[in-house]
Amino acid sequence: MPLNDSLSRRRFLGASSLAGAATALRFSPLAALSGGLGSVLAQDTALKPALLGGPPVRTSPFPTWPRVDAGDEAALREVLHSGRWFRGDGQQVTQFEHAYAALTGAKYCVATANGTSALLASLAALDIGPGDEVILPPYTFVATLNVILLQYALPVFVDTDLETFQLDARKIESALTERTAAVLPVHLGGSAADLDTILEVAQRRRLPVIEDACQAHLAEWRGRKVGTWGATGCFSFQASKNLNSGEGGAILTNDEALADKCYGFHNHGRNRAATSRFHLAGSRAANLRLTEFQAALLRSQMTRVEAQSRTRADNAAYLTGLLRQIPGITPARLYDGCTRNAYHLYMFRYDDGPFAGLSRARFLAALSAEGIPCSGGYTPLNREPTLKATFTTRAYRRLYAPEVLQQCEERNQCPVNDRLCTQAVWFVQTMFLGDHRDMDDIAAAIQKIQRRAPELARA
Repeated sequence: MPLNDSLSRRRFLGASSLAGAATALRFSPLAALSGGLGSVLAQDTALKPALLGGPPVRTSPFPTWPRVDAGDEAALREVLHSGRWFRGDGQQVTQFEHAYAALTGAKYCVATANGTSALLASLAALDIGPGDEVILPPYTFVATLNVILLQYALPVFVDTDLETFQLDARKIESALTERTAAVLPVHLGGSAADLDTILEVAQRRRLPVIEDACQAHLAEWRGRKVGTWGATGCFSFQASKNLNSGEGGAILTNDEALADKCYGFHNHGRNRAATSRFHLAGSRAANLRLTEFQAALLRSQMTRVEAQSRTRADNAAYLTGLLRQIPGITPARLYDGCTRNAYHLYMFRYDDGPFAGLSRARFLAALSAEGIPCSGGYTPLNREPTLKATFTTRAYRRLYAPEVLQQCEERNQCPVNDRLCTQAVWFVQTMFLGDHRDMDDIAAAIQKIQRRAPELARA
């Protein structure tokens, strides 16, 4: 019978008995067929972990980022020589907004300086401010919190779903009060949060949903792009992102009036339809504009974002199949409604039991030594000192009674997230732009560590 991808040849290192040097070996797929991943790796047990002086599983680098081609250079040169470098003087930003709206299926797009600006403009356009509470997850980048604090609102953390790494939408209802003004879920790592539950609760309570989709370019919920379900959806084009221009961001919405408000806030209160640069509308505002250079680069990068996304998804699915064979490694689960994961991050939980009690810190060090870049991910955002420090500022002490701030701190306990932060392991999106052999190396390194875990734990 023909062998499918799950039985493709795997690369491991074998020790040369003549020279004592590590040599990359490719084992027959028949070996994998007869005994699976474990039987192939049994041939590797004589090798020491790299952390203890043995040869690493991998010595070649994973794919680099960003990817650049002649089209990117041409796009930047065109703007450079046009002399039209800022929004309003050229047409690149406007053209990018139309293209990104078309790509995602949204009616309107407002390009911004970064993802944080997109979130901030969304909160401002929805009139979120002092006295308001905003629901958010504790497992996310600090920008999700900072924009709430910049509006002098109160963050209310809803605990994490351990299996998915996402906000546990089943716990939103119990966190709502008469102060709740918005829900700000995050599509973490490129996977979708539980939008069915989030939107049902929000609609019933008449609360706007601001989707933080900064890590989720092209991700989908029930076949529709994330970022198009809530009042707004916010994206980042920072250098690490799957679509990037160094910095940059975008707001998606299907509400024309809300798009106008977001535009006004990000462009010093200017009206989108105004013919004069000095015609102002709306209330307070800022300069959060994208440049013509960034927009031109994004338009060029967009020509290959779909193909790159499919490559990541294919490699991630293959790796998940391998990792599920290794006790103690649990890849993040997708919700049934998540019909497409963007895989900005590949996340899994590490259980030290099947690894002879090897600590996560030691596991991460051992994996890195094997040539597999990895990270322990976020720390609990609800426990960050910046939150307490903000609550002691003069502005917050003027706006809120001491008992209100104290209650906010007491409510923001997230025990499941605390546990997740001790177990999480991440791989970044660039590691998934190669082929299945790269995934084989990741699985081989983890299995090698597991087989020699007692030695690593003792050392």
